[in-house]
Amino acid sequence: MSPVKIGIIGGSGLNNPELFEVSRESVVETPYGAPSDVLVEGKIGDVPCVLLARHGKKHSIMPTNVNYRANIWALNEKGCTHVIVSTACGSLQEDIKPGDFVILDQFIDRTTKRVQTFHDGEEGHLPGILHLPMDSPFCTDTRKILVDTCNELGYKVHPKGTVVTIEGPRFSSKAESHVFRLWKGDVINMTTIPEVVLARELGLRYAAIAMATDYDCWKAGEEPVSVENVMKVFKSNVGKATLVLKKAVAKIAEEDWTDRIEALKKSVQSNVMMPH
Repeated sequence: MSPVKIGIIGGSGLNNPELFEVSRESVVETPYGAPSDVLVEGKIGDVPCVLLARHGKKHSIMPTNVNYRANIWALNEKGCTHVIVSTACGSLQEDIKPGDFVILDQFIDRTTKRVQTFHDGEEGHLPGILHLPMDSPFCTDTRKILVDTCNELGYKVHPKGTVVTIEGPRFSSKAESHVFRLWKGDVINMTTIPEVVLARELGLRYAAIAMATDYDCWKAGEEPVSVENVMKVFKSNVGKATLVLKKAVAKIAEEDWTDRIEALKKSVQSNVMMPH
């Protein structure tokens, strides 16, 4: 049974190194540049983990400018087998209320400026062209653990959901918000793409804990999304998200992932086309 190591990418509010009893920081350089911040290594219980603040510790990097490739590469270099992330989202559906958790299973990509592959033809980068299947972008087994953990803790959780990822940094227009609802989007954010794609390219088992903070701007009678309201709801629930994370990490470590990790990596490699 191969040991697991959990990469944690903390979004707004869930990037606190106090997750670990003992921790150490390391500065990492990658072939794709520098990650958003230092990597904080420690343990949750007996499980080794690596924490990275997606937007930097001071939340100074806007979604478009996050170096997603460097972030994911750095976690892989540290030996992570899984990546669990937190993300604040707007709800696009009546039944997903502010404060609810959504364990994402699908995405709709509305970004426009982000590189989504490590195989870009640049010198020193991964070779070939990767045509990556994305029918199931999030790790089903890790998602189930997150859902079960939320249920055990008595938290309101939606066991699946389609996230619409927009470029940002602006929020949606009302017309856009209504279109995304017609597309059967469940929540909306600015960071899942290309993070989930890149994690899969490296064979990492990626899952996201999304927390609904608002109703975007589609819902009559509700105040439109604002930074103030997003942070207010997220901060009031960040303790719950942290508890879910801690308990889920312990459950992940109880399972033998060896064959599943190897199968995913082989599947990815089989879709790389090399020059000939």
